[in-house]
Amino acid sequence: MPESQFTSAKPEARLKELGVTLPAAPKPVASYIPWVRTGNLVFVSGQLPMRDGKVAFAGKVGKEFNVAKAQEAAVVCCQNSLAIVRDAVGSLDKVKRVVRAVGHVNCAPGFTDVHLVTNGASDFLALVFGENGKHTRLSLGAAELPLNAAFELDLIVEV
Repeated sequence: MPESQFTSAKPEARLKELGVTLPAAPKPVASYIPWVRTGNLVFVSGQLPMRDGKVAFAGKVGKEFNVAKAQEAAVVCCQNSLAIVRDAVGSLDKVKRVVRAVGHVNCAPGFTDVHLVTNGASDFLALVFGENGKHTRLSLGAAELPLNAAFELDLIVEV
């Protein structure tokens, strides 16, 4: 959905227009906290494509998943990250901008389109936040990710 088709500039309203209900903020699966706020920045711990406490996309991109399916995993990670941001600050409407997104892709040997996989998260952030969703980014390929997840997202937002 192009940005011009939205009737609201507010992220919470945009989610409704997209028909997206964010999940409850995922609980940590190891020894870390889900977010840290320092000044006007919120750092979200890496989020996996979890649904109902289970990894919804397990396996290697380029083997078990193609780019399009891996982008779906990236969107789930992004939704989980935004649920954590909402928990941290009370509403996504308080987010001034997305600062940085780091995507980690669980790659089969020879898979090099990691940047295209991370587009799933980047494009979703732009849909939700408009111009303020455009961010700096890093996309990395990994030999393995926690719980064999296909993707992991690390996010920093300004509030």
